Amino acid sequence: MYDLAVLAHWAEFAVRWLHVITAVAWIGSSFYFIALDLGLHRDRNLSTGADGEEWQVHGGGFYNIQKYLVAPKSLPDDLVWFKWESYSTWLSGFSLLVLVYWLGGELYLIDPRVLDIPAWQGALISAASLAAGWIVYDRLCRTRFGDEPVRLMLALFGIIVLMSLFYTHVFSGRAALLHLGAFTATIMTGNVFFTIMPNQRIVVADLKAGRKPDPNYGKIAKQRSTHNNYLTLPVIFLMLSNHYPLAFAGQNTWIIASLVFLMGVTIRHWFNTVHARKGHPHWTWFATALIFLVIVWLSAPRAFTYDESAELPMTPYAERYAQAAGFEEVHDIVQGRCSMCHAAEPAWPGLYWPPKGVMFETEAQIASRARDIYLQAGISHAMPPGNLSEVTDEERAAIRAWFQSAG
Repeated sequence: MYDLAVLAHWAEFAVRWLHVITAVAWIGSSFYFIALDLGLHRDRNLSTGADGEEWQVHGGGFYNIQKYLVAPKSLPDDLVWFKWESYSTWLSGFSLLVLVYWLGGELYLIDPRVLDIPAWQGALISAASLAAGWIVYDRLCRTRFGDEPVRLMLALFGIIVLMSLFYTHVFSGRAALLHLGAFTATIMTGNVFFTIMPNQRIVVADLKAGRKPDPNYGKIAKQRSTHNNYLTLPVIFLMLSNHYPLAFAGQNTWIIASLVFLMGVTIRHWFNTVHARKGHPHWTWFATALIFLVIVWLSAPRAFTYDESAELPMTPYAERYAQAAGFEEVHDIVQGRCSMCHAAEPAWPGLYWPPKGVMFETEAQIASRARDIYLQAGISHAMPPGNLSEVTDEERAAIRAWFQSAG
């Protein structure tokens, strides 16, 4: 019989899989169309009246692609709209945020040593920050301040830095970087849903009615699409950051997160320049490498400074499992089999920090990770890797009995 922990785990897996699939579709189409638009040959006098064209070869065939700023005389009804890739990515990502960080707030969202608040308050702050971020960004784009692209991008970077600082002072390090990614992704999908698609619908309606479209609609849509182009790579980094504690569990997390956005700009500038046939800005390689080395330097010296006086307190979730039958035995099992790696100063050769920042040195640390211990070492053999510490079947059974006894 599958229990709720197992079903919840598979639900997270299914939603995460969906999120990855839709994100690949969105990012792929976004990168393709940016590269296509930048690479169009606009120096050709096309009889069709198109703004530019490009010939491409793929899959054993040849494609002649033309872009119209003003639609041809005959506009087909079956236009392909690239929108659901974006919507599905955001919806699946938001669902995953709810499943992992809102419902698992005591474990993943809140760190009492950062800010000791109930998980439900953290969830409210999470939701409010995503909505507020889009509103502030959108209002800024619609003002005269947003008419200057460079100035607007600098302001957007300033907002991101402030949000990095905010999130790292409210949530756990892991949740802070994840939320910064969700914050940015919300802006990107908001651009598609609230600006790009409505503007395109207005232009299409005008063309079908025989009216001359206002070119400003296309200009605004292009601006938002460019923002999305430069924000994509940092979002990918932030979404993967929970696998790497040096990125999220150190003392300089907010600075690292901010620098990641600069790396995204330098990388995309290289591709955009090359696709536009404007040269090969090799300086972007060195700038990206330099930023990355700074991130490494910021993370390594004080990645894990563990203060015993700032011990993780017992949350209601942890108390529930600390008081469950069999906890003393499981406590001894985990400390004997797992703490050589999962410690502030790991004893296992070659480890210099606890994997994923998880430590099992105190009762509170062990009890607060009850579900993970159950899934990783109780009903599966995922931990320890290769069973290097030789956890027995009897010990795994004890872990299962302990977790299940807590209801």
